[in-house]
Amino acid sequence: SATGHFRGPHSVAVETVGLYWHFVDVVWIIIFGLIYVWPFL
Repeated sequence: SATGHFRGPHSVAVETVGLYWHFVDVVWIIIFGLIYVWPFL
């Protein structure tokens, strides 16, 4: 990070959590599309 707080073994955990939340974002976009947009197509 900008402060240099997350380095060494903690950086892997921070990156993994970040990737997980990006994956969750993509899943929610897909769910939103299926539930709210699909009936109008």
